[in-house]
Amino acid sequence: MSKKQSKKNKNKSKKKKSFNDQDTLKGVLDITRSGVGYVVIPNADNDILVRPGDFNTALHGDTVRVRVVNSGGRQSGRQQGKVVEVVQRKQTEFLGKIEIGKTFAFFIADVDKPMPDIFVPLNNLKEAKDNDQVIVRIVEWQPNKKPVGEVVQVMEKGDANDMAMKEILMQNGFPLFFPEEVIEESERIPDTIPQAEINNRKDVREILTFTIDPVDAKDFDDAISFRVLKNGNYEIGVHIADVGHYVEPDTALDKEAYNRATSVYLPDRVLPMLPERISNELCSLRPKEDKLTFSAIFQITPKGEVKQHWLGKTVIHSDHRFTYEQVQEIIEQQEGLYKDEVLILNELAQKFRKQRFKKGAINFSSQEVRFKLDEKGKPIGIMIKESKEAHQLIEEFMLLANRTVAESVSKIKFNKKDIPFPYRVHDTPDEMKLEPFAAFARKYGHEFDTKSPEGIARSFNQMLKDVQGKPEQHVLEQLGIRTMAKAIYTSENIGHYGLGFKYYCHFTSPIRRYPDVLVHRVLFDILNEKIEPDKKMEQKCKHCSDKERSAMESERAGNKYKQVEYMQNFLGDEFEGVISGVAAFGFWVETIEHKCEGLVSINSLLEYDDFRLVEGDYSLAGMRSGRKFRMGDKVRIKVIAANLSKRQLDYEWVITATTGDDKVEANLQRPAYPIPKKSAKGKGGRPGGKSKKK
Repeated sequence: MSKKQSKKNKNKSKKKKSFNDQDTLKGVLDITRSGVGYVVIPNADNDILVRPGDFNTALHGDTVRVRVVNSGGRQSGRQQGKVVEVVQRKQTEFLGKIEIGKTFAFFIADVDKPMPDIFVPLNNLKEAKDNDQVIVRIVEWQPNKKPVGEVVQVMEKGDANDMAMKEILMQNGFPLFFPEEVIEESERIPDTIPQAEINNRKDVREILTFTIDPVDAKDFDDAISFRVLKNGNYEIGVHIADVGHYVEPDTALDKEAYNRATSVYLPDRVLPMLPERISNELCSLRPKEDKLTFSAIFQITPKGEVKQHWLGKTVIHSDHRFTYEQVQEIIEQQEGLYKDEVLILNELAQKFRKQRFKKGAINFSSQEVRFKLDEKGKPIGIMIKESKEAHQLIEEFMLLANRTVAESVSKIKFNKKDIPFPYRVHDTPDEMKLEPFAAFARKYGHEFDTKSPEGIARSFNQMLKDVQGKPEQHVLEQLGIRTMAKAIYTSENIGHYGLGFKYYCHFTSPIRRYPDVLVHRVLFDILNEKIEPDKKMEQKCKHCSDKERSAMESERAGNKYKQVEYMQNFLGDEFEGVISGVAAFGFWVETIEHKCEGLVSINSLLEYDDFRLVEGDYSLAGMRSGRKFRMGDKVRIKVIAANLSKRQLDYEWVITATTGDDKVEANLQRPAYPIPKKSAKGKGGRPGGKSKKK
């Protein structure tokens, strides 16, 4: 990817425009707690102000069309408008309380943004009783009338965790239940594979094939086949569940999958993109069963050179289901079922990995924290998941398949034009974030070549290699990740900077990602020479990117809830931690033992000194003592509050004998002038430890 491409991509977002009376615009409605709304229009000078009486049934987060009715609001400098259409609702299911009368019932949603009560006919109560906590779905809403809903679930009393997880999903726009027509459609699909369908595919059932997945996985969407060819090369197949065979365009199943766009993974549950009939049964590549797949089959030399590839639809028969732990044991012990095949695959994967980093991929690695849960979902311990060779084995072959598919499609033209296709792209680092980071890294002796994207990548990799095991490793890795752009889906290919690929897409997980379904459809049309360009591809890409961000927000909120729930057991206890973020109102600390993040409020530090934010240094600095709290510093904290409803942990800094030298300690403990304590009320942590101060 060139600098020119990257700048072209960035400059698009900088174009601004204002609008005239009667212009109709599309945007997202943001309703404030006071009840006033603002429609956020991409690339506009200002948001469009909408008064509560002009929402036209729109709710917070809905995508709407708004007509400008006062392009002046000019005295206030704010354009005003009226919602004329709700294009897409962010949320249709809500958690709250039902109030039942003799002839009707009303539902009051437990939300922090204003919305009308929902009228629930008595025949839609689903055994709910007065004052029950329930989930209600809006089924009808006529303008100038109350929304009409139905109870879809009565919540079990006392199960706060279940309520919290469901509320997180609903607030981020993910419906908890599949519509009846979607379930019925999935149930009508036959179990057996017609012989005619098998005859139309490459039959690879006789070739050794196995899956490698997490121990608790049920939706096996990828499998690997292996055999040695007569010329000494290896034939390795990457076989992906053929979701497109079962989920046809414009069906109820397809529309629901597109609406969700992704599965969501919370600490104690998975909200699937597709009904379990599809994800866990028909499409899951379970062992000892014939399955329909879309495959990328490679001929690879023992040295790791890809000589040729074939793309097309297949039928497979998985011989065995491995867990990552089992494969890792085979790699480490050099013993076990299909040992020779596993070891060859691992050797090739490590060669691919080495080549990727040599060609410019960035070697960011991060630990994944998971909670051990009891039967009720309560966290009872912490697990640290690290990427080992077994994970890398699958990762490298999936990357190979994804890259190969994207590159193959990019070569095909229709009427001399590129075919609309959902590329997975990743832009170069943001210059505004990169410059202060490079200056900060220089303090630790790491020089950055910022003259070209390639130089930046080389500098990152050298730094990541040099900091291994050093005290500054955590802070430089975390800050480095934050300089990176976010990967998105788009039909405008600019390459994937982080992976070092000119062409990349998502082909390998269609059970849990809708873009992969789109990739399968485009590729299948090309292979069959029946190309029908999708004019709405960019719109679909944006929707999938938006839903991916919503899923990540859900996952962060779910993890934060579990952190707070777990740390409730340690109120008043002290722990060692690492400063993971700084702001003008305090600093965040992640405990070393539990990886749980909480806020040390600036107000709790006022008795020691007047601390100010030093942005370029990522620190809070004392104006008198010279004491600094800088990202990456180790500190000792006490757990002072754990608020589950706000998903918020509050810590207090603890002075220890190793905090600093005697002079600094004296200044910290005896302020030069009295400073009144302020209440820390309202100062909260970032959900998931990543967002800014609310």
